[in-house]
Formats: sequence, C-alpha cells, structure tokens
Amino acid sequence: MTNDRSQQAPAIGARLSAATKARGADLCAALRSIVGRRHVLTSAADKRRFCAGFRTGEGDCRAVVRPGSLVDLWRTLQACVAADCAIILQAANTGLTGGSTPNGSGYDRDVVVINTMRLDKIVPIAGGKQVICYPGATLYQLERTLRPYGREPHSVIGSSCLGASVIGGVCNNSGGALVRRGPAFTQLAIYARETGHGELELVDNLGLGLEGSPEQILQALDRGEIAEHRIAHSQGRWASDAHYIEHVRKVDEPTPARFNADTSRLFEASGSAGKLAVFAVRLDTFARDTDTRTFFVGTNDPVQLTNLRRTFLLDGPSLPIAGEYLHRDAFDIASIYGKDMYRAIQMLGTDRLPTLFRWKARFDNSGLMAKLFGRNPSDRMMQRLSTLLPPHLPARIADFRMRFEHLLIIKMADQGIDFAHSTLNALFAGGDGDFFVCTSPEADAAFLHRFVTAGAAVRYRAVHSAAVEDIVALDIALPRNERAWVERLPADMEEQVIHKLYYGHFFCHVFHQDYILKKGADPLSFEHRMWALLDGRRAEYPAEHNVGHLYKAKPELADFYRQLDPTNRFNPGIGQTSKLRDWASPED
Repeated sequence: MTNDRSQQAPAIGARLSAATKARGADLCAALRSIVGRRHVLTSAADKRRFCAGFRTGEGDCRAVVRPGSLVDLWRTLQACVAADCAIILQAANTGLTGGSTPNGSGYDRDVVVINTMRLDKIVPIAGGKQVICYPGATLYQLERTLRPYGREPHSVIGSSCLGASVIGGVCNNSGGALVRRGPAFTQLAIYARETGHGELELVDNLGLGLEGSPEQILQALDRGEIAEHRIAHSQGRWASDAHYIEHVRKVDEPTPARFNADTSRLFEASGSAGKLAVFAVRLDTFARDTDTRTFFVGTNDPVQLTNLRRTFLLDGPSLPIAGEYLHRDAFDIASIYGKDMYRAIQMLGTDRLPTLFRWKARFDNSGLMAKLFGRNPSDRMMQRLSTLLPPHLPARIADFRMRFEHLLIIKMADQGIDFAHSTLNALFAGGDGDFFVCTSPEADAAFLHRFVTAGAAVRYRAVHSAAVEDIVALDIALPRNERAWVERLPADMEEQVIHKLYYGHFFCHVFHQDYILKKGADPLSFEHRMWALLDGRRAEYPAEHNVGHLYKAKPELADFYRQLDPTNRFNPGIGQTSKLRDWASPED
C-alpha cells in the first residue's frame, strides 16, 4: 500500500500543477479583459519591484494588476474572489515591515498583488477642510492639493520613507512627525470585504450621500461627482484623531501615547493593514501655521531632554508642531549614506521621487548592471557618486554634531515661539547643552537630514553587504512617563552590532531603532531578545509601521483582522498569522 501511494504521488502532483496553471491562465485572461494587457504583469522581471518590500519581505505572485479606475478595482477583486486567490492590496510599497508584498511561501492558493498607484485622485470638500483620497494618492500630492487652501494633511514628508500613500498611512495607523495630530485615523471610508459566505460586499461609510449599486457608487467616485449639499457632516464619526492633543500631554501615564495595537484607534479601514480593500477615505485637513520658528537643540545629558519634553507638554501654551530626535551616530550615518537622497530631494523636489525610485528599480533589475556592479548596483553607484558632492549640511548644524551626542529639532508656532525661547534659555543656563534658532535654510536642512536617516541604514547594508548580516529595525513606543529613554544594550548584544541608529518623534516618545548587525550574527535571535528587553521596559511595538511580516500581531490586533476578513482572503499572513483559507492552522 505504501509503495502504491509513493508511485501515485508524482502523477497526482502533476495533475494538480496542471490544473493550477490552467486556472491561473484563465484568471490572467479575465484580468486583462478588465484592466488591459499592459496592466497585468506576469513575468518575474516585471513583477519583482511589486513583490519585494522597500526594506524587507519578498515572495512570488501569480500576477500584478494595476487597475485604472475604482470600478476596475472592484471587478478585479470579483475576479480574484471567483478564482479563489489570496489578494494583496498595495500602494507605494514604501513600508518598512514588508506588509504590502507576498512573504515567502506557505500560501495555499495563488496570490495576486493589486497595485493601486494609478488611482491617485484627491477631491477637496468643504472648502478644503476635508478631502476624499483614493488608494494611490500620496502625501506629496495631498500637500500640493491643499496648498491653495492654506491647509495641510495629517502628515507631511514622511519620517522613514518617501512617497507613501495617504490610505497606506490610514491602514497602518502611521503616526508621522507632527505632534498635535496623532496617528492617521478616520471612521469615514468606503471599502470591499468578503463576507463569511465567500461573497464580496461594498461598505460605504464615506457619508457623501452616494446611492445605487456598488458599480454605480464607484462610477460616481471615479468621476468625482460629490455633491456638497449631500455630504453628512454630523454623523457621529471622526475624520481624524480628535483627542490626541489631550492624550499626549498626559506625561505621567504609564502607557504609550500611540501604537499600532491600540484598540481605541482600530476602526474599519483605520489599522486594517490590508485586510480590507479600501477604495477611498475621508480625512480632516489642518490650517497651515504661518508664523513658525525651528530650534536646533544639542546636549550630552539626556536628562535635560527628559525635562524639556515634560515642560513643553505640561506647560506649553500650545504643543510643538514637531520634535524630531537624532542620536549622533544616526546623524553620522545619514550624513554619509543619505547624502545623495538629501541632494536629490533638495534639487528635484519630492514630486519627482516616485519616478526616480521606478528608474532605480529598473536599473537594479537589469542583469547587465548586476554583472558589472554586483548586488544592489544603483546603491553602489549612487554612493560612489555622493562622495564627489561637497558638504551639504549648514555649519551650525555640523558644529552641534561635533559638540553633542543628543540632537533635537523643535518646530514651534505663534505663542509657542516665545515659550520655547524662555524655556530653552532657562534649561541650558550653565548646563551641558545649547540651542540656536534656525534660519529658514537651516530648518529645511535639519528636517531633511532627519528624514533621510532610515533610508541611509538601508544604503549602508547595500554597500557593505560583505560585512553586514542584516538590519534589525524596530519602532517602539515608550510609556509617556518613562524617563530612562536612552537604551543600554547588554554587552553580548552590543558585540553583534556595527552601528546602532536611534531617531524618532521625541514628544510622542516614539523611537526608531535600527541595529546594523555584523556578518554571522543571528538577526532573528537578536530581534527576539530585543522584544524581551522592550517588554521589560513596558514599551509597545510596533509603534507606527504596523506589524507587517516582522512582528507577531498581539491577540487584540489579530482578532481585529479576523473580524474584518473572516475568510482570510486579504493579505493573509500579516502579523505572522495564518496564510491559509479561513484562518486554518498549518498543522491542521
């Protein structure tokens, strides 16, 4: 009997493989009929940039689909459900935890990646006080759209990656650098979900008064047909986190200000991490501050920054606009390995970065370039070219790096400016610290330098791949009452590290911690030990990048995912949950 089974196994496997290929071919034909042949990618070379994460995560898929309308997105979803495929919705693919790409193997069905970047419409409503953002709309587009209204979005240029989508931020509860606005959050969204009976349904909670069938509602959105008189403005739902200002000021509370598993900020699309197919969200915008000053602070005593944070949050007449921390080591890595990106943003502006990244991906995917320059050819070439560029940081900023270990960039507005002056003068009177008020070019340089830091770590790994095992990247939220915020690693862990990069959103007590590990170190073991250390400090993690495939979703977050997606159709495996139909266990 055993011999019979062993002889039959290859034939059964061959039949299954043939059936799978036939089903996949039928699906691809159906997808081409919906979005057009050029927007269904099936070759390995064409799919690669959609199947590999910005920093981590990679896997294969049957096809990458790029719909050009919300109706096409709905029909694509229907075709994928009918073919019993797993679906991964993806926008800019700038996430740092691999949550918008396939991840390795272990899926029990074909995976289809739906990239939404062609769906980039933004519709201001209520005189620009709110906006409707479609799946591919980016923060850059939103900033540009709101400028004539004197308004700003929840987040401005991202702290960790450049070119991020608005809906990606909402789905991941991304925090951003702006102290007063909290995590990206809305209770107003339109999305598709699969019911527990295997049917696709459209849920419209935008409050725009749209009526009709799913396709009729989506056609109206495609045309931008939004009647102001039909918009509901008092339906008991929020389009931003209305209570964060009060929340972050409570500096004696033993819990973090914001983190991804916070159940008070998980609502339908918000925090959904790809477990829903989100077509559009409705968001508040914010009046742009016109009278602002940026203060560049340096100290060798972290207690001074602890006191500074508590004073600004407890006593300030208004909260800082932003407060970005940089340790000297992170400053140094960014100054060397983020120099070309700094110059690119300075010269080209942020609008052209997506095009730059597309060309970079095509260059890296060229077999010829890989033969000439080895792995990561674009990073190696750009790093070599960056050494030819002149120094890029203003003299006073470079001087503070020489004098101080801990650096902080604080942006204040209106009555907060005088408060900052007097508070900083009192804090550093005779102490081991100092500050200066930035000129406009210095302020731009300081924030831009801070924002290229995370990408600099990735560049370091690419250029020094022979010496680097990998990067362990954590984003953590410390309790609001934590005073010992500077980390001290055990000696045996310190020995495994080439560089530790600490940077983050200081007033929210959210820190990004990147550990560039020596060749031969075990990144998984290192990361698990880090989790234990963080648990001992009562930290929450991840704080704002979401779990992706790096972190294990906490029970309350995993329960939220199951509630949204009862059949595990969308983004299976997120948060190290099951990749299988109906949330089955691999052991079943």
